[in-house]
Amino acid sequence: MSRFIKIIVFAFIIKPLVLILLGLNIRNRHKLPLKGAAIIAANHNSHLDTLVLMSLYPLSVIHKVRPVAAADYFLKNRFLKWLSLNCIGIIPFNRSGHVTKEELFAGCHQALDNGDILILFPEGSRGDPEKMSKIKKGLFYLIKDREDTQVTPVVMRGLGKALPKGEALFVPFNCDVIIGDELAKTDTSKEFIGNISASFAKLFNYCLTRDEC
Repeated sequence: MSRFIKIIVFAFIIKPLVLILLGLNIRNRHKLPLKGAAIIAANHNSHLDTLVLMSLYPLSVIHKVRPVAAADYFLKNRFLKWLSLNCIGIIPFNRSGHVTKEELFAGCHQALDNGDILILFPEGSRGDPEKMSKIKKGLFYLIKDREDTQVTPVVMRGLGKALPKGEALFVPFNCDVIIGDELAKTDTSKEFIGNISASFAKLFNYCLTRDEC
């Protein structure tokens, strides 16, 4: 039932809003993974980030695209919980610090084992509009023992202006979505963070909105 709801919501509400109202410069769309186990690792400035990334997928695949999202925010009331779980299909992430590493990533591993495509933000939370925050080590530990899982970096720019943190008003704005090449596997978190940081820096060079933000 939730799969049907998700398809309907994206077909008639989210996709039209995102793809019509936003001026999207999408580069290398063909590099998006169409099957799992896979992870999209993107920078994070706005709640629109997740919706834009999901809207790039055909409706036949949308049920397999699962954003990893903070449980304390997206499950904080009954309505938001229903919306997040049934319409978006989030994987709740407990960031309280009171769970083990195994419990922390259990939902992600289950989804990857099921062949899902995860959307994950290595910064951990939304930063200031159009500014990168420090990349955390969580993604490295999630994929450390998963040889089956590819990680695709994506840079977005402009969405922090279209729907900034703390705001509820959606403003039409030109935005970039630049998809990069699959990241190479690494043995250390320091090397992984270096690789994804370098990839993000390279992808930002292709953004057309650099002088607008």
